[in-house]
Amino acid sequence: MPQKDPCQKQACEIQKCLQANKYIESRCADVIEAMRRCCAAHSGKESVCCSGFAIQQAAAEKKT
Repeated sequence: MPQKDPCQKQACEIQKCLQANKYIESRCADVIEAMRRCCAAHSGKESVCCSGFAIQQAAAEKKT
C-alpha cells in the first residue's frame, strides 16, 4: 500500500484557502508558509505535493 504524502494535508488546505479567497495568494500566506515548513521538514522524502515548492526554493536560492 503506498505511503500517504507527508504534506498532503497542507496542500489540500492551500487549495481550500485559495478557492475561498478567489485565488488571491496573499490571503493564504499563512497556509502557504505551513506548506513550506512541511516540505522543509520532509525534504529527504519523496513528496509529490512538495515538488513545486522544491523547484521554487531552488530558483529563489539562485537569485541570492
